[in-house]
Amino acid sequence: MTAPPCRFCRAPLRQSFVDLGRSPLSNGFLAADQLRLAEPHYPLHAYVCESCLLVQLEEFATAASIFTDYLYFSSFSEIWLRHAEAYAARMMAELGLGAGSLVVEVASNDGYLLQYFQQRGVAVLGVEPAANVAKIAAAKAVPTEVAFFGVATAQRLAEAGHAADLICANNVLAHVPDLNDFVAGFKLLLKPGGIVTVEFPHLQRLIAERQFDTIYHEHFSYFSLLVADAVFARHGLRVFDVDRLPTHGGSLRLHACHAEDATRQRTARFHAVAAEERRFGLAELATYQGFANGVAEVKCQVLEFLIAARRAGKLVVGYGAPAKGNTLLNYCGVGPELIRFTVDRSPHKQGRYLPGVQIPIHAPERIFETRPDYIFILPWNLRDEIVGQMAAVRDWGCRFVVPIPALQVI
Repeated sequence: MTAPPCRFCRAPLRQSFVDLGRSPLSNGFLAADQLRLAEPHYPLHAYVCESCLLVQLEEFATAASIFTDYLYFSSFSEIWLRHAEAYAARMMAELGLGAGSLVVEVASNDGYLLQYFQQRGVAVLGVEPAANVAKIAAAKAVPTEVAFFGVATAQRLAEAGHAADLICANNVLAHVPDLNDFVAGFKLLLKPGGIVTVEFPHLQRLIAERQFDTIYHEHFSYFSLLVADAVFARHGLRVFDVDRLPTHGGSLRLHACHAEDATRQRTARFHAVAAEERRFGLAELATYQGFANGVAEVKCQVLEFLIAARRAGKLVVGYGAPAKGNTLLNYCGVGPELIRFTVDRSPHKQGRYLPGVQIPIHAPERIFETRPDYIFILPWNLRDEIVGQMAAVRDWGCRFVVPIPALQVI
């Protein structure tokens, strides 16, 4: 069976990037009464388009099935909240936002970001497809439209008087199966002098640091600046600046405006990142072809460590229940026989089980009750936050394990 055409340029997809086998939906957490039921598994095979170099997955599960009832709540990470607050303060200063301005966030989750604009007297509007998550935002008095974003939603909001001075879209560009419709929506909703900022994990870091676990079914596409710039340009938007961010293992924040807006010119930062990507080889197909070998090496390291720990009688537990952890554990075939349980601060995940591998999820207090020998950090991008929160485990000699980019025992 051949893959469908590229979701951006429609060229045929023939070149494999990495094949992670068959995996369940990464946020398909299980209740106890579901453990004996069959779980759907889908191919987790990423391709790179030979024409435009967009790395992408096929759409086996629809966006509606993934995001209508969602168990990721942004406000449970203190680091992410600080990141959002700093962003809001910067945009307020740079754009001169005030009482007459409107900030629209696409994929606004539980109001984690818009609350900081609201506190400074700026009108806000969230657009969030997951009704259960939008309900949390509404409880914080953050106005939220329950909808998927694209041309139709953008037209409806613009006609209702919600054209935006600033549109922000954090870690959602990858989640969109209809990429062209989504980006075209920005053009329709943005005021003539407004800007769009978009954050996403940087493909260059994914390749360089073997971050294969950030590949999962709800991430349909994986972006470089070079490819994202081409996508925005096709829809009448010009990327004029870019920030490098430490979030999610290394991200980019693009700043874009209407192509007709002559007041914003490309910055030295934009040209520096684009030049670095070219030097790294992101404009060359050959760069993408060796990634799978590094992924297999990480799998070997993870299994060798966990098997050795079990044979030595050591107790290994997990920390976190992120989507990336479910990719890693399912690809490596790691179940509760190797990682007894994991913990998560989100009460929405506690008492459930990881999809596929069926490892139970407890509250963090469980670690202090069982006193494990090792804590395997699944959201490795939050490693410093987690090590700080769990510093007391050193009292009994417990050590932390981080799997990416190469397995490390701290």
